[in-house]
Amino acid sequence: MTSVRTLMTGGKGFSFVPRRRARLRLGRAFLIASSIVAAAVAAIPLAYLVVRVVGSDPNLVTAALLRGRMVELAVNTVGLVIAVSITALVVGVAIAWLLTRTDLAGRKVWLVITALPLAVPSYVAAFGWIAVTPLRGFWGAFVVLTLCNVPFVTLPTIAALRLSNHANEDVARTLGRSRLRAFLEATWPQIRPAALAGVLLVALYVLAEFGTVALMRYQAFTWAIHTAYGSQFNPTLAAVMATVLAAMGIALVVAERRMRGAQARLGTTVVARAPVTPVPLGRHAWWVHGALGLLAMLGLAVPVGALARYIGSTTAASTSVRPGALVTDMISTVSIAGAGALFALALALPIGLVAARIRNRLSGVTESASYLGLALPGIVVGLSLVFFSLKVVPALYQSIWMLAFAYGVLFLPKAVGAVRASIEQVEPGLEDVARTLGSSPQRVWSRVTARIAWPGIGAGVLLVALTAMKELPATLLLRPTGTDTLATSLWRYTESSAYAAAAPYALMLIAVAIVPALLLTREVVAGKRSPEEAL
Repeated sequence: MTSVRTLMTGGKGFSFVPRRRARLRLGRAFLIASSIVAAAVAAIPLAYLVVRVVGSDPNLVTAALLRGRMVELAVNTVGLVIAVSITALVVGVAIAWLLTRTDLAGRKVWLVITALPLAVPSYVAAFGWIAVTPLRGFWGAFVVLTLCNVPFVTLPTIAALRLSNHANEDVARTLGRSRLRAFLEATWPQIRPAALAGVLLVALYVLAEFGTVALMRYQAFTWAIHTAYGSQFNPTLAAVMATVLAAMGIALVVAERRMRGAQARLGTTVVARAPVTPVPLGRHAWWVHGALGLLAMLGLAVPVGALARYIGSTTAASTSVRPGALVTDMISTVSIAGAGALFALALALPIGLVAARIRNRLSGVTESASYLGLALPGIVVGLSLVFFSLKVVPALYQSIWMLAFAYGVLFLPKAVGAVRASIEQVEPGLEDVARTLGSSPQRVWSRVTARIAWPGIGAGVLLVALTAMKELPATLLLRPTGTDTLATSLWRYTESSAYAAAAPYALMLIAVAIVPALLLTREVVAGKRSPEEAL
C-alpha cells in the first residue's frame, strides 16, 4: 500500500497533494489578479470620461444633456445602428444558410469572397462610393457600413448552423411546414444566440464609427464628438456626448453577455449528427450566384474600382505620390498593428482564461469591462490615453508604444473572444490529468492548453492586427510626430480633396489587410476550423 501511495504522489508521500493544491490556489489567485489588472487597463477610457464629467461645471454638464441637439444626435445614431444591424442580420443569416445548407456550386470560393469586406476599411469604402455615386447622408452611411459588416454575422452563423440539429427541421418539413417556416421554428432558435452575438459586434462597430459618417456627412454622435473636440473646442460637451455613447455601448455589452450565456447552454446539448443533405437550388442557382456576385461587387468592386480609376486618371499623373513614402507608411502600419495585436493578446489571456475556466460574477465583470474600448469612439480612447500617458507615464507620450497600446485597448474584445472560445474547446479533463501527474499550472498551460488552443488564439491576434491596420481616430491623436500610417496619409489627402493622391494609400491599405483576412478564412475553407473559432 505504501508503494502505491508513493507512486501516486510522485514518490514524496501525501505531502505532495497539499503542495499541489497550494500551487493551484496560488496560480488561480495570480490569474484572477492578472485579469482584474487587464480589465482595469481596458476601463481607462471610461475612467477618463468619468473624471472629465465629474470635474466639469455641473451647469455646463446639465446644459449639454438638455440640449435639443442631443436628442437629434441620439435618434440619428440609434436609427443607423438599428438599420445596419437588422440588415446585416437578414443578409448574413441568408448567406450562411446558402453556404452550409444548399448545393451551391463553389461554396468555398464564395465563403472567401463574402469574408473579404473585412479587409476594406469602412471609410475607404465610403471614399470609393463618394467618388462614383451621389450617395450621402443616412443612406450612404447605411449602405457602406452594412456591406463592410455583414461578415461579422455570416461567419459565426455558419459555425452555429454546422453544429445545429437539423433533424428538428426535417420533422417540421414532414409535418407540412414550408421551408422558411420550418427554419424559423426549428433551426432559428438554435442559431439565434450566435447570429445575434454577431449583430452586437456590428452594432458596437457602427456605434463607434467615425470615418464613414464624417465622409458621408451624417450627423451621428461620433461626428458631433469630433466636432466638439476639434473646431468648437468644447471638451465638456464632447465628454458628455461620449458618456451617453458609452452608456449605449454598455447596454449592448450586457445584452451580449446574456446572449452568449444562452448559446453556451445550447452547446451542452450538441451531439454527433449525420451530415446534412444539401437543399437543391435547381433553377434558382443562377440568381443566387447573381445576388452573391452583386454583394461582392458593391462591397469590393465599387471602392476598389473607384480607387483604380483615380490612379489611372490624368490627375494622378500630375500628383506626386512618392513610392518611398508609401512603403514607409505600409511598414509603419504593419509593425504598429502587429505590436498592438501583441498588447491585446497579453491583456486578453488572463481575462479569457478566467472567463473560460472560472464561472462567477467576477469573471463576468472583468470580461464585460474588456468590451468598453469597442463601445467608444477612437477619439475618446485616444484622448483618454493622451491624458493617461501625460499623468502616469510621460516618457511614453507620442511614442509608437502608446499607439500600439491604444490598439490593444481598442480591439481587446476581439482577442478576448478568441481566447475564451479557444480555451473552451480544450477538454478540462486533459488539464486535470496533467495536474495529477505532477505538472505545475505553468506546464499544464504550455504543454496542454496552449498547444490545443493556439490556432484559435492566433486567429484572434490576426483579427486584432487586421482591425488595427484600419484604425483612424486614435492613430491621428497618438501617432508620434513625423510618423504616418496608410490610414492617416489617406485621411490627410482626402480632407484636402486630393483624391488621386489618396487612392494609392487606400489600395495599399486594402492589399495589406487582405493578407490577415485570407489567413482567417483559410482554415474555415479547408473545413479544419469553425468560423466561430476563427473569429
